[in-house]
Amino acid sequence: MPEIRLDPISGDRVIVAGERSERPNGAPSCPPPPEIDRDSDPFAEGHEDRTPPELYADRPDGSVPNGPGWRVRVVPNLYPALLPQDAGAPAGDALSATGAPASVAAARADDGARSAVSDVAAAAVAAKPGPPSSSELFASAPALGAHEVIVNGPQPVLSLAQLPVEQAQAAMLAWRERMRLHAQASSYVQLIVNERREAGASLPHTHAQLYALPFVPSSVARERERFNAHANRTMGQNLLGDLLQEEVRLKERIVAIDEEAVLLAPYASKLPYQLMLVPRRPALRFEDHGPLGAKLLHHGLTQLSRLLGSSPPLNLWIRTAPRGAEHFCWRIDVMPRLTHLAGLELSTGLSLNIVAPERAAALLRNA
Repeated sequence: MPEIRLDPISGDRVIVAGERSERPNGAPSCPPPPEIDRDSDPFAEGHEDRTPPELYADRPDGSVPNGPGWRVRVVPNLYPALLPQDAGAPAGDALSATGAPASVAAARADDGARSAVSDVAAAAVAAKPGPPSSSELFASAPALGAHEVIVNGPQPVLSLAQLPVEQAQAAMLAWRERMRLHAQASSYVQLIVNERREAGASLPHTHAQLYALPFVPSSVARERERFNAHANRTMGQNLLGDLLQEEVRLKERIVAIDEEAVLLAPYASKLPYQLMLVPRRPALRFEDHGPLGAKLLHHGLTQLSRLLGSSPPLNLWIRTAPRGAEHFCWRIDVMPRLTHLAGLELSTGLSLNIVAPERAAALLRNA
């Protein structure tokens, strides 16, 4: 029977209707993608001259920058969504002498929960009474910050699941390093991974992207408030920590557990086979020292690939504590893209999931 479920972290409502996957052509499918053409792959080892100069690299043998011998490599995005303060400066100059992103420091908002655009709109509306002018209705501000690409490994593969687990761990350590650097001067740092073109990847070689934002996105700010409200209601308890404890007790949505983290199918999963990785002990920020969950994440992505016959198109992101958060817990969300957004989703923002998370967890455990 279909259910409307409330996501305890975001407050979003989701319709879970598992029977819909039994419609003709209704079951999620995942045809295998073509292999990467190494000759045209700008992220392949030996093609370092095809990217902007590196900002950071893990070079275990001390090799020369911007040449072969790296394990993880970070470069400015060639087509950035966020520009440094001096938009005319080369992308490689986006870091200040202290190592903090100068552009992000200059663009930091006073209140991290508000965007620069909303600040401009509020100031314009307050400037004079009466009907708003066109400039007040259509407010904007420069998109300042930092936008980096983190190449997850020299291996020309499409997915983190296809990397050796040690390489995936090295990539995640680099994610942490770059997030820690930008967190010094930005209101929020968002790290994402898009895999396959169907999920938004313009280049197939596995890589992450980092956005250092001068504001806290509204969805993140809402989660921060729900963590705060839960802590106030429970005398300091952690929302995600309490949720995890109950999920482990129930067991029905748990996919796997190791010494660092728990992997589960969220109660209000928005899409089929959505996964969430949570540290076993609540921790505010992913960028701080502590468990990574790399082995368990790699295991979950591998199980997805085994179950579906190939690594699916997916979006992965790290949710870390935003500026001003006193009660929070980082997590990693994995969102396979096996179904299409249709009229209901686009018109209401409501998600319709055709594979119940309990069934998804059971299938993944047995993959």
